[in-house]
Amino acid sequence: MTDPRPARPLVLASLENGDGTRCVDLFRRADGTHGFEEYRRDPEDPRGWSGAAGFGARVFADENAARSAAELAVKWLSAAVNG
Repeated sequence: MTDPRPARPLVLASLENGDGTRCVDLFRRADGTHGFEEYRRDPEDPRGWSGAAGFGARVFADENAARSAAELAVKWLSAAVNG
């Protein structure tokens, strides 16, 4: 019996901001395409990370293309990863 749920993407990198309240995950889908999503975590909320921007449906050919697009779309990301 096959599982009717779609395969979860494989997270390749999770990049956090300096205070640990935002992150961007770079991922690869089962079909080989790549994407990214931004998440936020509020210290007072015990549920953990939640989606913040809705970038996850964008499709890129490879991890580098997804990373470049994420750095353009997410204002804090470039400074966080490039110092």
